[in-house]
Amino acid sequence: MDPRESRGMNDDFRPRLFVDGIRFVLDNASLIAAKTLEHLVLSGAAIGVALAIAVPLGVLLGHAHRGAFLAINVGNVGRALPSLALIAFGLPIFGISFTNVLVALVVLAIPPMLLNTYVAIDGVDADAVGAARGMGMTEGQIVRRVELPLALPLIFAGVRIAAVFVVATATIAAIAGGGGLGDIIVNQASYRLRGVVGASMCVIVLALAVSAALAALQRLVTPPNLRPRVLMLEPTHVPSLASRADPEPGP
Repeated sequence: MDPRESRGMNDDFRPRLFVDGIRFVLDNASLIAAKTLEHLVLSGAAIGVALAIAVPLGVLLGHAHRGAFLAINVGNVGRALPSLALIAFGLPIFGISFTNVLVALVVLAIPPMLLNTYVAIDGVDADAVGAARGMGMTEGQIVRRVELPLALPLIFAGVRIAAVFVVATATIAAIAGGGGLGDIIVNQASYRLRGVVGASMCVIVLALAVSAALAALQRLVTPPNLRPRVLMLEPTHVPSLASRADPEPGP
């Protein structure tokens, strides 16, 4: 073992650790590439499953202008549940497997997607929706041609938030056989402290890269006149919805 590493295991913060971490990444490029690919596959699968569940549900609730209570509480509960506890709970069902970690990450990703989608669809200008109905559009056409195009920027913001959460949290996959960069982070005995630091730096870069890529895509799908108004809406930023939960239908 490198004496510097041995001392670093017990010392406080040392800037040189970051240099050693970068060297580890460069010296083990093939290992880092393989673990990064595993990390991306797991994260992408979790985001895809969460999209398939949260976005249609959010569109349905938002179009009906009902379900604020459900959206808010799913968001709060989903953010409060510890991912490690979910993995432990899933061990008797899924065992040590990719599926176990996937389920935990899906639970983590759904709340911001569901809440942002609900808020985006529910907040579409009522005059625009009324005009579409006056033109004879069906409810499905109103959703596809009016509400979704106007709501898409805010929906993408929720996807972006969820993606960063998932990429950053997917490191816990290592404890349940899910692979990824977490395999290096939790295995200090094999990769030493410089390996832990190097893999952690890779996770940070990966999360920032995913966020930047989705931000660019979000900008592309946003009409130019709406770009200054696009908000990065997080679940904790919509307290006003609580007073609008499940409003009574109008006359």
